[in-house]
Amino acid sequence: MTFRDLHHGDRPLVLPNAWDVPSALSLAAAGFAAIGTTSFGVAVTHGRPDGGRATAAANLALAEALRAVPAYISMDVEDGYADDPGEVAGYVARLPVDGVNIEDSTAGQLVPAAAHAAKVRAVKDRCPGLFVNARVDTYWLGQDATVEQTLARATAYVDAGADGVFVPGATEPAVLRELTAAVAVPVNVLPVPGLTVADLAALGVRRISTGSLPYRAAVRAATAAALAVRDGRPVPESVPYAELQAMLTGYAG
Repeated sequence: MTFRDLHHGDRPLVLPNAWDVPSALSLAAAGFAAIGTTSFGVAVTHGRPDGGRATAAANLALAEALRAVPAYISMDVEDGYADDPGEVAGYVARLPVDGVNIEDSTAGQLVPAAAHAAKVRAVKDRCPGLFVNARVDTYWLGQDATVEQTLARATAYVDAGADGVFVPGATEPAVLRELTAAVAVPVNVLPVPGLTVADLAALGVRRISTGSLPYRAAVRAATAAALAVRDGRPVPESVPYAELQAMLTGYAG
């Protein structure tokens, strides 16, 4: 079973997104065969906002650190951290991972579809075995947020060699059904409130990423734990110290 094969199983691939080694180890221990990263989580952990090409160095280090995690790894590389397709391909080639997610927007604005397709093509030429998930940000940014425009972009990326297409922000069942029917590769979405994994599968979705949700939930849980101690309320359940220590000791070894 390869990372690519996981997109063609009996049910959609649920890809949780980690932001560091312990979060990835915990997800692998929970039984996830593949783990993505979240650019938001990585950026914020380093005190930077998401989407500003600030995580390039951090992601190189994280990808190297995640090599020992017993799971397939897909890295979120924002827009590839460059406008030049060759530079993007060179960067991606340095990542010891099974897949990448690369978005077609920079600084909160869609880039021309041809420009993003050129990045996808350059990455696939340089790393033909890598699973390239091309992200279409039409619905995410509310720019050209129509099925027609989204499909035009998705088709350009598939023609350039993309192995999957990610459409965050698309939530309407009719839209998802139309997108998955027309896109020739696995379609990836974020969780949709009110729709289960089985519901999304019935709409044709093949991959569901958690995005920054686990990181944001962890930040809220950390604050809740501190407030519980301060206010004299029962402290929430947490992973035992010894369990995490043993997990990291095994990883370090």
